[in-house]
Amino acid sequence: MAWILVVEDDVPVRSFVADALRASGHRVEEAGEAATALERVRGQDVDVVITDLKMPGRSGLDLLRDVRALADPPEVVVLTAHGTVSAAVEAIKAGAFDFLEKPVPGPEALRIVVERALERRRLARDVERLRAGQRPREGEAEVVAADASTRSLLERLRRVAASDATVLLLGESGTGKEVFARELHRLRLGSGTPFVAVNCAAIPEHLLESELFGHEKGAFTGAGERRIGLLEAASDGTLFLDEIGEMPLSLQPKLLRVLETREFTRVGGTRTLRTDARFVAATHRDLAEAVRAGTFREDLYYRLEVLPLRIPPLRERPQDVEALAEHFLERQRRRTRRLDLQLSPEARDLLTRYDWPGNVRELRNAIERACVLAEGPVILPEDLGLPVRLPESEEGLLARQERETVLRVLREVGGNRKAAAARLGISLRTLQYRLKEYGLVER
Repeated sequence: MAWILVVEDDVPVRSFVADALRASGHRVEEAGEAATALERVRGQDVDVVITDLKMPGRSGLDLLRDVRALADPPEVVVLTAHGTVSAAVEAIKAGAFDFLEKPVPGPEALRIVVERALERRRLARDVERLRAGQRPREGEAEVVAADASTRSLLERLRRVAASDATVLLLGESGTGKEVFARELHRLRLGSGTPFVAVNCAAIPEHLLESELFGHEKGAFTGAGERRIGLLEAASDGTLFLDEIGEMPLSLQPKLLRVLETREFTRVGGTRTLRTDARFVAATHRDLAEAVRAGTFREDLYYRLEVLPLRIPPLRERPQDVEALAEHFLERQRRRTRRLDLQLSPEARDLLTRYDWPGNVRELRNAIERACVLAEGPVILPEDLGLPVRLPESEEGLLARQERETVLRVLREVGGNRKAAAARLGISLRTLQYRLKEYGLVER
């Protein structure tokens, strides 16, 4: 949950923006003019300010400049009237994170721009910690490995950790790629070295280059001082490039050069710098398909795919579901001081039967939601807030379980069909027939 301040003298517009952001789970305050807004920013730990540019008294541009001059400034998103591109450009030059044109877009567009602004604020704070010689926060995430497939992945992580080669983590959204990246960092370098994460999809293209490479004073309008980038901040540690498939094409050759030479220059600089960071990238996209589509460079793809590791979705890790649920529940017990919270047998049954399209992230959200909604110490199925799904037929359920078992065993034996058949207790011919049924080999 973030703390957002909406500054707008038009009450209906202000209410619309504030209500949309509250519906996304954020804490939102409102102000009708710049002076009041500045007082609140100075007195509270505001994460993002969304402000109109044209207001009575001091303008939104004045507020932007005042806010950006603070020691730990929030990110600022400005609202501009349709067609006033020059005003938006001036705001960006003055330090605004982004702008939105009126009429104000729908809730989804607001949510996306706020998420990107929050990612930018998190990165700024992590870099400042590193400048001060402090380690960025590790968070509470940790690997929970009750399922055989997860334990097998951890064993591969341990082997990979001994190498300095770039690692590419593949998996659906919400599978916990950053958690596994942090575990890889811990195994290789320990907790006393920096782990720096950047979401390539959450930062606008015009800011991402400066975030990664840093910039010199005067490199562009608004660059009032030299700033180190994440490549420098992560040196001697790990740089985690999340959603690497969303990196703009214009930056991909520059990243490729760093991966190949460990050398780079700051934006606006001429001096060659080096980084000793370990690179870990992650994506939910099919990068080979992106190469064919022309949205991802082939040479960068092969440079990243030195050590690819697939993180299975939660539906393929059934033993992890209950273990993760208990892990998240214990965290909520400590946070809320409701130490008596327990899952009812019916809630546990629902958790194990649900297929988790949102993976670990969806499971975590369901547990957090249930801890808020539960009226007593026992969490009921309805407290989880999971969507109602039609029950699967017994025959269909058995077929799906059989398919998942066959595919899991194949992965565990590295695709060796003879070994998989032996482990499953069936003939190689039967296994070949099953794979044809699944559409995985030609008929």
